[in-house]
Amino acid sequence: MRLQTLKYGSPLILFYLAYLSFTYTGWITFLPIVWSYVVIPLAELFIKPNENNLLDTEEAIAKSDRLYDYLLYIIPLAMYTAVVYFMFSLQQTNLTWIDYTGRIFSMGLLCGVFGINVAHELGHRTNKFEQALAKSLLLTSLYLHFFIEHNRGHHKSVATPNDPSSARLNEWLFSFYGRTIVYSYISAWHIANADMKKKGHAVFSLHNQMILFTIIQVVFVSLIVVLFGWFITLCYLLSAFIGIALLETVNYIEHYGLQRSQIAPGKFERALPQHSWNSNHVVGRIMLFELSRHSDHHFMASRKYQLLRHHPNSPQMPTGYPGMMILAHIPPLFIYVMNRQIKKTFANEGIIQHASQIA
Repeated sequence: MRLQTLKYGSPLILFYLAYLSFTYTGWITFLPIVWSYVVIPLAELFIKPNENNLLDTEEAIAKSDRLYDYLLYIIPLAMYTAVVYFMFSLQQTNLTWIDYTGRIFSMGLLCGVFGINVAHELGHRTNKFEQALAKSLLLTSLYLHFFIEHNRGHHKSVATPNDPSSARLNEWLFSFYGRTIVYSYISAWHIANADMKKKGHAVFSLHNQMILFTIIQVVFVSLIVVLFGWFITLCYLLSAFIGIALLETVNYIEHYGLQRSQIAPGKFERALPQHSWNSNHVVGRIMLFELSRHSDHHFMASRKYQLLRHHPNSPQMPTGYPGMMILAHIPPLFIYVMNRQIKKTFANEGIIQHASQIA
């Protein structure tokens, strides 16, 4: 079972590729991008998806194996090491615009894959230590409000018109960016403020997580300005934004066009596996700590990444996450492919409210 566990150490190859990006110049600075958006998508075109779930005995072993957790615990240290090295690397002389671009995008990839994705996994844990690690990772992408909105907003309202992180049918990725980034942030404030009123605290106090998160992020960026100057700070902010864009692209493909049925005014059916797009493509599953088994994640958010399951009735993406993220940046093609996939999937199951919208 240890080999099964250690395969989740393979995403750490991105840190090594980022090290090469921050150390060398020219095309090598784009190695993390080539790995993530060329090598992995091509591999997933030829490697058959694996729908198998763990047997009961295997699941019991995996559930008690702490190595799965320890692999996540080392990510914050690796991430902050990468952040510091990235900033020092930008102080090198004679860098070209190609070098800056490659390094900024490579850092942005780390922000998305580790800074937010691993934080997403740890943020669902009830352990305070793991939640603290999640927040420390979100800080590297300057997206601390995700901790509030994702857990208490997105998971409650997913696949409904109330959720800014669920992409509508025929909605383009670029318009989705504006809607989800702005309204998710506003939603986090509403949740935090309501929590303060419920607990009897003043909204404008350090008890309010959103105020505390804002102060922490301002101090963090200010520290970067003091230590490295405005230019490197700007480069880092661009990397953080790229990480945020990667997250929101994932949100876009995970719930595109799917809706829960309204059972009463303002009330919707429970989130089921059929309300999230799933991908069983093996390489992407491992590199993203099983994020692509998203149907089961929304069905049982407390289930740890190594235990996530395939559900036969969950809608399946045509390929893995990296390939779908590339496709999402070509909106007419993405919508054509996914609308056909929606119609095919739900028409076969007799769920006509989805298919009829695009018939």
